Amino acid sequence: MYTVSFILFVLCILFPLFHTFNALKASKKTPSYLKVTPDKEVGMSILIPCYNEASILSTTIQGMKQLHYHNYELIFINDGSTDETMKALIRELQLIPQELKKPAYSLDFMPIRQIYLSSQYKNVLVIDKENGGKADSLNAGITYATKDIVITLDADSVLDAKALSILNQVFDDSSVIAAGGNVHILQGLEQTRNGFVPSLRKMKQIVRFQILEYLRGFYILKASLAKSNALSIISGAFGAFKRKVLLEVGGYRQTIGEDIDVTLKVQQYAMKHKGTRVLFVPEAICYTEVPESWKDLYNQRVRWQKAFMDCFVLYFMTFIKSMFTNRISFFFLVDSFLVGVVASYFTGFFLISLMAFISEISWQMIQFYEIGSLVVNMLYTFISLIISNQYGFGYSKRNLFAIIGTIFLDLFIFRFINLFYIMVGSAAYFVNKEGWNKVARTGRNYSVEEVYKQSV
Repeated sequence: MYTVSFILFVLCILFPLFHTFNALKASKKTPSYLKVTPDKEVGMSILIPCYNEASILSTTIQGMKQLHYHNYELIFINDGSTDETMKALIRELQLIPQELKKPAYSLDFMPIRQIYLSSQYKNVLVIDKENGGKADSLNAGITYATKDIVITLDADSVLDAKALSILNQVFDDSSVIAAGGNVHILQGLEQTRNGFVPSLRKMKQIVRFQILEYLRGFYILKASLAKSNALSIISGAFGAFKRKVLLEVGGYRQTIGEDIDVTLKVQQYAMKHKGTRVLFVPEAICYTEVPESWKDLYNQRVRWQKAFMDCFVLYFMTFIKSMFTNRISFFFLVDSFLVGVVASYFTGFFLISLMAFISEISWQMIQFYEIGSLVVNMLYTFISLIISNQYGFGYSKRNLFAIIGTIFLDLFIFRFINLFYIMVGSAAYFVNKEGWNKVARTGRNYSVEEVYKQSV
């Protein structure tokens, strides 16, 4: 058992090191989309599935008003909400009922009650449908979308003013069939010389943890996997796809992890159609609200882990058969599952057992584990901060002490909390599979207009 634990620990060191330096290398070769002026605008359909999102919709709509892009349509899909979501949409958008006409190319989804157009914004459509889940709502949106590119957003996501223009340049390359955007945290946006960034100084500690976590997750992990042609998750909070590809792969499947599943389906499509690519675009940014209570964070992370396990079970045989011939299969099985899930259980067993049977050897092993993991995780975090700064998302000096304090608390506390979430979520998947698992939204005013003015 100790031998297996040691092997897994070594893998837990090697993979983060690989991703750290791979992402650093990728950041030096990424095209600078911000310096290019597009000749034309490709049509984009922005899909926002809504289930009990009344508190956040005004912020979402306010954000859309500030977009510096013209050739787009915005489609809200009300998935049988039980709160005031539909009333909020009617009030904010001044909706007018339309005749139901189903397009020629249709995916499967629950019955639609009514379709509305906004009398205030001619490019805004609202689909009011019976509850069927997020995947079901996205399929309805894809079906009624009229543009070539489909953008998927969460209801609490706010696009950066330049995001669509950057994606316009990305999809100007005909080989690109999908692209994952970058997600930053909406709470506590603060102006610096580089624009607006989340301020750790004014945030709750739980939000500070998530700020660093998002930086690592996107600037390191996603960037590294994309560079290795192994990106298996385009975040549901902000993703872009060619509509015709989504239709060809059958849209979204009814799984807990619909964003993982559709990414894997699109990657399989790319493997069959040589010369097509799936990218991660760090310069295309959206802002999202994150949980501010430990209860909500627990619910969110357990759901995320269940989503991962759902797709792991669904694609297990496919991954096994192509483990040594397909990079996505290799990284999903070894990095995400073996190192991410299995190692979590062994790490808990390893530490508890060593502390229960204290000896000179066990203390040496504990010290080796702590020093090795601390050094690697600290490097992982510092490089993510360096890379984010390269993309203009740098922190002011006023945040320095908050950053340093959060890094140490993250290393000694939050990463073990995350291990707990992974273990609980992985086991809970086999007990109870869930659909939409909502966390509380604050619905605060985040001065979105000021953020857009500074990001232009």
